[in-house]
Amino acid sequence: MSRRSRAWLIVLTGLLVGFAILGWIVEAWTEWLWYDEVGATQVFTGQLGTRLGLFAVAGLLIAGFIFGNLFLAYKLRPFLPPTGHTQEALERYRYLLGPRLIRWFILTAGIIGFFAGLAAQGHWKEWMLFRNSVPFGQTDPEFGVDLSFYVFRLPFWEYLLGTGFTIIVLALIGAIAVHYLYGGVRISGPGDRITTGARAHLTGLVALFVILKAIAYALDRRALLLDTITGTRLTGAGYTDINALLPAKEMLIYISIIVAVAILVFSNAVMRNLTWPGAALGLLAVSAVAIGGIYPWGVQTFRVDPSRNVEEAQYIKRAIDSTRTAFGLNDTKKTDYRAGIVTPPPSLAEDQTVVPNIRVLDPAVVSEAFTQLAQVRSFYHFGDKLDIDRYTVDNKVRDYVVGLREISYDALTGTQNNWINRHTIYTHGYGLVAAPANEVCGGQPKFVSGFFAGQTTAGGCAQSTEVIKVEQPRVYYGEQMKEYAIVGKPAGETPIEYDRPVGADADEHHTYSGSGGVKLDSTWRRLLYSIKYAESNFLLANAVNDQSKILYERDPRTRVQKVAPFLTLDGDPYPAAVNGRIVWIIDGYTTSANFPYSKRVDLADVTSDSLTDFGTFALAKQQINYIRNSVKATVDAYDGTVTLYEFDDKDPVLKAWNAAFGGKLIKPKSAIPDDLKAHFRYPADLFKVQRDLLTQFHVTEAGQFFTEADFWALPDDPAKAVKAKQPPYYLLTQLPEQNETRFQLVAAVTPKDRQNLAALISGSYVDNKPTLQLLEFGKESPIFGPGQAQQEMENNAAARSDLNIWGANGVKGNLLSLPYGGGMLYIEPIYLKSSGERTYPQLQRVLMNFGGKVAYATTVQAGIAQLLSGPAAPPPNTNPQPPGNAAPPPTNGALAAAAAKVEQAINDLRAAQQKGDFEAQGKALAALDAAMDEFLAAQAAAATPAPSATPTPTG
Repeated sequence: MSRRSRAWLIVLTGLLVGFAILGWIVEAWTEWLWYDEVGATQVFTGQLGTRLGLFAVAGLLIAGFIFGNLFLAYKLRPFLPPTGHTQEALERYRYLLGPRLIRWFILTAGIIGFFAGLAAQGHWKEWMLFRNSVPFGQTDPEFGVDLSFYVFRLPFWEYLLGTGFTIIVLALIGAIAVHYLYGGVRISGPGDRITTGARAHLTGLVALFVILKAIAYALDRRALLLDTITGTRLTGAGYTDINALLPAKEMLIYISIIVAVAILVFSNAVMRNLTWPGAALGLLAVSAVAIGGIYPWGVQTFRVDPSRNVEEAQYIKRAIDSTRTAFGLNDTKKTDYRAGIVTPPPSLAEDQTVVPNIRVLDPAVVSEAFTQLAQVRSFYHFGDKLDIDRYTVDNKVRDYVVGLREISYDALTGTQNNWINRHTIYTHGYGLVAAPANEVCGGQPKFVSGFFAGQTTAGGCAQSTEVIKVEQPRVYYGEQMKEYAIVGKPAGETPIEYDRPVGADADEHHTYSGSGGVKLDSTWRRLLYSIKYAESNFLLANAVNDQSKILYERDPRTRVQKVAPFLTLDGDPYPAAVNGRIVWIIDGYTTSANFPYSKRVDLADVTSDSLTDFGTFALAKQQINYIRNSVKATVDAYDGTVTLYEFDDKDPVLKAWNAAFGGKLIKPKSAIPDDLKAHFRYPADLFKVQRDLLTQFHVTEAGQFFTEADFWALPDDPAKAVKAKQPPYYLLTQLPEQNETRFQLVAAVTPKDRQNLAALISGSYVDNKPTLQLLEFGKESPIFGPGQAQQEMENNAAARSDLNIWGANGVKGNLLSLPYGGGMLYIEPIYLKSSGERTYPQLQRVLMNFGGKVAYATTVQAGIAQLLSGPAAPPPNTNPQPPGNAAPPPTNGALAAAAAKVEQAINDLRAAQQKGDFEAQGKALAALDAAMDEFLAAQAAAATPAPSATPTPTG
């Protein structure tokens, strides 16, 4: 390579290294500024300091150990290297490497140390828990050791042992290579094959390896409680582990120590050769196979397998008890609900507890209706799935479907989609929009909050005031806020941030005044973010000035995850109006995979269902066998403030993490405001984990558990065409054995390999304490399961006819299961969506089932009347056309005039919806109702059957 080429190579290498270092500095600096903004710099410094410390300590120690062994092998080289024909090639290598040998040692040790340091810093979580371990106050059932050893200390010890084995092997290989290079070890030739110094050195490393093996056997004894009981899918040590493998591990500990001592003594003081080390290692290997493998295999095969149900009974019982403890199942309240009533009770007609709260709005379906009816501007969006919450209005608690009107950056297209618009003008959404979950108006949600510019009507239903009041409705932080925003303006200038519409042709603007965001009050900071985002407008645009702030990491879940990296976050954050502000509430879990005897589950697998990745976040694959909803986190939708509240004040894992970050990261449970507590709900992903486990661990007797005869299964979602688990659903209702109406999460389960209903599981808060309830229906329950109920309802002639005609335009809502009067009431809303543009599903019918009775009606009350009156004629307007379609062709003058009025009303409604004008929508719907009445009257008079264009169901 020429001098010029070498120069260019050096320059390019320098530039690459320089840019890499610059990128790291920029990233670290902006991360520090972000953590300073949210008041969590201790998290940034704690992580960074711990990682750098582990990197440095592990790297230096391991590099020093490798270098020390290489240098020792060099120092122990023979004074006169062996000669001969076989040494000629080695002589050339000695000649080439000799002058720079120490440099090669340093380079080799440095590379190994560097990668070892990288590996070590990745174990920062294990180290922080190891260092901040707190007692569990519980002991394992075999050794009586506090569970903190398994959860906090064992993982780091296992990492150290694994690293130790690797480094000793590398040092041994390196030492052999150096000894061979300088003649300390020879393959052929006269005399000894190994010098005294080389023998002492190498046998010392082998002895150290064997000592580590003895320590590993000691840890393995404890780790047996985290293994799998042979022949089952349960975690823990079984009969063979305790009675054969555990004694074998103890014997191997002593054998390993004896072998290590023998290798050192006999090899260097007695026999002075490698015969004994080889024999000793062979003895250890044979012992490991015979004592640790063959003997336990024999016990398992000839003692346990022939009578596993008896021999493993006490260990299965341990697994049951530990699993129920680790996953919070011990306090589940079991209730027998075995009346098996299949005839609807007359009390349904007058019920004032369950029926008035029946939810007919499915939050996974009506998002499109929210977007079309309350969007106002095309760049606002509500997300794919809305949320369910409850509010007290006029001293009455009701559940509402709620969503935030957020900015959708994907909707900015054409000339609208430029840097100024994306980052300085369209910076925030506006308003928490809510609709009662048990009401509709003309098939549409009845909005009660989130109106623009004083508008007080929605969907034709008068609303005098906003029911859910919010003093600061602007949304700067939300699930769709993936872009950074630059806010603020110079003093005296006009605000430029787009705000709520004032009228058809006018808009308002706003200047952000929140505490959140990083100031861009210097050229250096603007340059910093210009490099971070590779965007020159930070330095050139007039919108970026000394009064500006940059808001980034605006997704609430991401913000909480960065502030609390030790938490596993629930996949469904939800907004709530609390004390006049909009806040996001996110449930945080502490988890572990090291709880003795507790069954391990894959968090991603047990929490997935038909709604995963549809408005909810899929959890990462993670093996766990302990979980607690230890934290309730909030993110202010306006200023981004992140607050972590302790929710489980007895969780040792949370206490350890809080101590690791200074003890002030998480606020105590007593600091939770009452208004915030009122919006806490049983977390969905925790419930899914517990639901999955309760299908097996509702059985608490070991023999019965072993047979699996009473196991349950999770039903597939009957409302979806794809095969996926039915998601749980939030209901405001009162279940049997409950003395009050509760906001609770409910799910049905079926017997294993059968379709009838086995149990109903619910999770709720009573006095702000989590409560699980299990309604068991009995093995031979005649009550339909969800799949059977769905099939029974769709066999209704009118329902089947409509669903066939509507095809893909017919949308099935969530199938709700409500125990009532000793039986089960199933309710499923049916929506209809037209095939044109800017359309949305509208509620058309309600399918209901109780035992052998099916109802298909326009309202819940009408459906109950059908259930109580027995088989009834199909409801009127059996096959309504999709909304927006023209009226049927007229057959006489009266019909023609009425049809023209219907068509005009539909066109007026479309225009009002596109403008987001609630007043006009109300008038158009009223006109449509009147036109439909006139059309139906003319149709009846002409005795010409024609389906209704838009029936008007209500909840």
